[in-house]
Amino acid sequence: MRKLCLLFLSLSSLFLAAIPAYSQRGTFGIDAGQTSDKYDTQSANNAGFVSVNGKFDIIQAKPKDGKPGITVGGDIRFPSDTNNHPKEFAIFGGPYFEIHNLTIGVNVQVRKIIQPIANQDNQTFPRSTMEVLELPPVITYKFGPDHHVFIQAQGAPEFTPHFHVPHGTPLVLPNPNLDHGYYIRGTLGYNFGKWYARASYETSYFKFNPNNNNPSKIYNWRADIVTAGIGINF
Repeated sequence: MRKLCLLFLSLSSLFLAAIPAYSQRGTFGIDAGQTSDKYDTQSANNAGFVSVNGKFDIIQAKPKDGKPGITVGGDIRFPSDTNNHPKEFAIFGGPYFEIHNLTIGVNVQVRKIIQPIANQDNQTFPRSTMEVLELPPVITYKFGPDHHVFIQAQGAPEFTPHFHVPHGTPLVLPNPNLDHGYYIRGTLGYNFGKWYARASYETSYFKFNPNNNNPSKIYNWRADIVTAGIGINF
C-alpha cells in the first residue's frame, strides 16, 4: 500500500507539473466498479475495483494542418481483494489525429501485472509478475449537443510477457509460454466542460500452453471489469 501511495503521488505530481510547462489539455480521474477474475478451471471471483488514471497532451493536434498530437499518461489499478485478483500499473504514450468529431491514435503501453498466489490441490504456486508491451489503437467519437457525448474503443493482441519472480519468493516454476491473449475496452461518457463522467467495460484474456511451466493452467486468466467514474479536464 505504501508503494501504491508513492506511485499515485508521483503520477499526480507529473500531471500537475506538466500543466504550466505545456499549457495543454489533460484529464485526471477515478473509476470504480467491479472486477471478475477467473483462472482457468477455478471459479470466477468478484471484487471491488478502483482505477486512478490520467493523461495529458505534450503536443496538441492541428487538424487544419493534418499534424498529429502526442499524448502520455498512466493508470493505477487495484482490487479490494489482492488474494484472488491482480494489481496493475501502466504507462502509455503515442500520436493521435483529430478528424472532425473523430480522434484516432495508437498508444505504446507498458503494463505491469502483479498476479496473486495460486492455490491448487492444497499447494501454493507463486505466479511471476508479468510486464507486457501493448500497441492498442484508440478511437474516440464525439456526438450529441455541442459534441459533449463521447464513445471510445481500444484494444490489442498481447505479446509474450516479460516475467519477474516476486521479491523474496523462490523460483517455483519456469516461465509459461504464451499461446495468445488480448484486451478490449469500450467507454461511453459525457463531457460537462471542467469535468466528465463515463462508464467502461473491459475484457482481457491470457492463455498459455498447457505444459509443465503452466501446471493445471494456473496462468490462464480472464478478467471482466465494469466501472463508472468521474474526472477533471485541465
